[in-house]
Amino acid sequence: MKIIEAIILAIVEGLTEFLPISSTGHMIIASAIMGINKLEFTKIFTVNIQFGAILSVVALYWRRFFQSIDFYFKLFVAFLPAAAIGFLLGDFIDSLLENVWVVAIMLLVGGVVLLFIDRIFRQNENPKHEQEIDYLKALKIGFFQCLALAPGVSRSAATIIGGMTQGLTRKAAAEFSFFLAVPTMFAASGYKLLKDYKVIQTEDIQVLLIGNLVAFVVAMLAIKFFIGFLTKYGFKIFGYYRIVLGLILLLLLALGIELEVQ
Repeated sequence: MKIIEAIILAIVEGLTEFLPISSTGHMIIASAIMGINKLEFTKIFTVNIQFGAILSVVALYWRRFFQSIDFYFKLFVAFLPAAAIGFLLGDFIDSLLENVWVVAIMLLVGGVVLLFIDRIFRQNENPKHEQEIDYLKALKIGFFQCLALAPGVSRSAATIIGGMTQGLTRKAAAEFSFFLAVPTMFAASGYKLLKDYKVIQTEDIQVLLIGNLVAFVVAMLAIKFFIGFLTKYGFKIFGYYRIVLGLILLLLLALGIELEVQ
């Protein structure tokens, strides 16, 4: 993988990881356009540059992220369902990632859902109805995160919707989604690195470092944009975007274009 290809993928990762639009779908399209979707290192790279995105959350929210032991316990409870299912069904989940039809369909379905989320949970934006996160709510949000094990669902969208079902405002649900991404993505990236580190060559280390740095900077900008945009405008625009992206993937597949990330 060339440095410029790594930078482009890292920009895509940073822009899409915390938005409810599925970073997986974007990574598949970007790597296919550049002709690197068949490289063994591409799959490792796209997972491990999540480290950079993780650090952006810690950097932006460091005061709140290091607030209390109770906060960490709640994150751990929310993290457990996806961790358990991901560990047990890891190979099956990887096989879904290679099935771009699944990604495209999930993008479409998720897009339709986002079109109606603001209307369904409009009462959450009333300050009188805002809820605090307790352990049970954290666990329920964690089960919503399990939906994102199917590629194309979007971890961000699943956990934000999960938070809103528990009475959180859009902003509070999005911020908890960011916090929950830290243990979740760290575990996924770390596991992938331990599993496939033998594939990584000496020259790949520089590519990974550059990719993580770019993902870190871009993700910080994306998070700041997303919180402001979501609070003011809601989810509908992301729903339309997902539907368009899903249709593009289906069209490319129908034309016989190779999109799988091997």
